[in-house]
Amino acid sequence: MAKRLRPVSAEFLGTAPARLVFTARLRSGPEAVFRELTEDASTMPLWFREVRSAAYTGAPPFGVGAGRSVTLRGGAHFVERVVAWREPERFVYRVEQTSLPGVRAWMEEWLLAPGADGGAVLRFTIAADAAPALRAALRLGRPGVARAVRQAVARLDERCGAARPRPPE
Repeated sequence: MAKRLRPVSAEFLGTAPARLVFTARLRSGPEAVFRELTEDASTMPLWFREVRSAAYTGAPPFGVGAGRSVTLRGGAHFVERVVAWREPERFVYRVEQTSLPGVRAWMEEWLLAPGADGGAVLRFTIAADAAPALRAALRLGRPGVARAVRQAVARLDERCGAARPRPPE
């Protein structure tokens, strides 16, 4: 059964009681990565293997206010709302409902900046307010989440056409 979460603004990303922040360098530029992140939610399971299904819940064009439905392989379900869409650098959504117990508020941010070599630098943030047991689980699970994010970002980069070799330095 889905539980409605407390609505939060983008400021929550910096003030949440639990935060996981991951950074990565991609060969693909911010424009290609942003497109892959935002244009067709249904492709998310192709690069983020922990996601079983994802879809926008309304008709295009998508942007701030768009809804998404995401189900993870373990069965957890999220109903999300896009709160920031600044192409090609920032994509933020908050979870409005979830089947995950103990969650009070949840938000995620994909922040992209140009890399020195023509690629992109990504910072992915998960921000949550949850019961103490879930906050502890997030902290303990950080290495596994980091591995899943690292693998997802590598596949995302490949989908953006970054399979080309890096130029010698």
